[in-house]
Amino acid sequence: MTGTLPLDGMRVVELSSFVATPLGGMTLAQLGADVIRVDQVGGGPDIDRWPLAPSGRSLYWAGLNKGKRSVTVDLRSPEGREVVAGLVAQSGTVLTNAPQRPGLGYEELKAQRADLIHVQLQGTREGGNAVDYTVNAAMGFPSITGPSGHETPVNHALPAWDVACGLYMTVGLLAAERHRLRTGEGQSLRVALQDVALATAGNLGFLAEAQLGEPRARLGNHLFGDFGRDFVTADGRVMVAVLTARHWRDLVEATGLGEVTGALERALDADFRRAGDRYRHREALGGVLASWFAPRTCAQVADGLTGTSVLWSRYRDFAEVAAGLSDEPLMSVLDQPGIGPHLAPGSPVRIGDASSPPAPAPTLGEHTDEVLREVLSLSPERIEALREGGAIGAS
Repeated sequence: MTGTLPLDGMRVVELSSFVATPLGGMTLAQLGADVIRVDQVGGGPDIDRWPLAPSGRSLYWAGLNKGKRSVTVDLRSPEGREVVAGLVAQSGTVLTNAPQRPGLGYEELKAQRADLIHVQLQGTREGGNAVDYTVNAAMGFPSITGPSGHETPVNHALPAWDVACGLYMTVGLLAAERHRLRTGEGQSLRVALQDVALATAGNLGFLAEAQLGEPRARLGNHLFGDFGRDFVTADGRVMVAVLTARHWRDLVEATGLGEVTGALERALDADFRRAGDRYRHREALGGVLASWFAPRTCAQVADGLTGTSVLWSRYRDFAEVAAGLSDEPLMSVLDQPGIGPHLAPGSPVRIGDASSPPAPAPTLGEHTDEVLREVLSLSPERIEALREGGAIGAS
């Protein structure tokens, strides 16, 4: 991408592991910030997390650290922590979910940089441990996930709260940066994974629904509050969603089932222009529409619904998605050291008409010497002395 990215000139020190904080740092890096990821010498707990490339390198780690610089220090040593504190003091902004170590707490870092912006991820608001999977279980979502009538909790594969939390951390950091630009004041921000999940459950009405009536039941692949469900086709399965009266009208016209659904309306004393009636009678409507989808291939379904407002998609697995990535404008060939060339996403935030291709993730500790020279103005001799003393890792 040519031109200046919005966060050019911002420097962020990231001490992190797992999903939320690395995702937040990568989001900032893709918008132009210089994000310096600091790891323990030898790597943190996610350096070799699955999935792995054939080479044994972590695709997970590489995927969440694109475009950053990597520094390794011995966080257990006073000299290593002093290096990190110096990087934070020079950068002015830190994003972290790392355990608090002597010399690296907010108050200690603020003593070196009064306008420090410090964004800390927590598991719970009280500082307890939590991860996406435990938070999701505690929030009730597994009780409404899965097929109707299923009796035990069903987890989902997407770490939704980690993703949301990482983006909340990014928004909070940028809000604090704006505050600092206006006032010269730094801020301490804390974002708890459990709070993000609780806020989302509340904002979407799940909690009020349970307080004021009854908790939602499992619906399988049905859409709550309107008509939407999966349909089997001659060669696969599709998801169809109706959210407006226009969507419904176009679906009925495209399938040629207007007379049948009209008769059903009269028999049920319903008005299928209304979302509530479509939802209440979803089983009957689904049975009628299933007869249109069942004999058709997915290509024929596409022909029938193209040009309408109907919301639909064919179900695909990851192998099918991966096979079609060359046609996706978000994806570019990324030659990741230790992994090799593969198609990877750039930033989904589009700035004007320009695109921002992905930058490789660093190898662990790749920029240690470079960052210490550039940010801390350390001499080669001082850097070598730190390395010989075990305070920093290899570059």
